[in-house]
Amino acid sequence: MAGYEGYYCSIVYCYFTALGLDVRVEETTTHGRLDMAVLFNENAYIFEFKVNELTKPARALDQIKEKKYHEKYTGKEIYLIGIEFSKKGRNITRFEWEKRKPEFTNK
Repeated sequence: MAGYEGYYCSIVYCYFTALGLDVRVEETTTHGRLDMAVLFNENAYIFEFKVNELTKPARALDQIKEKKYHEKYTGKEIYLIGIEFSKKGRNITRFEWEKRKPEFTNK
């Protein structure tokens, strides 16, 4: 089980839910499903998890941007967070994040 991204997502999920935060996993967007979103203080934290041995390196943050998972939270301050793990080393091998400014739509 430790060789799959769902395993690592579940560990992070447990930490955030134990803090009482609004955590959403495998949430559907118009471009696919994001791994995890955490909503806190009018901010949205969008997480993508990757296992190094199963994908190309440096793909987690890129996937969030390419699939525009953050668009679901337009109007909030958004943080994109990519975390990559090694199933051999059983540890984080890459952690990237990016802050996006709130985007407001004219309705």
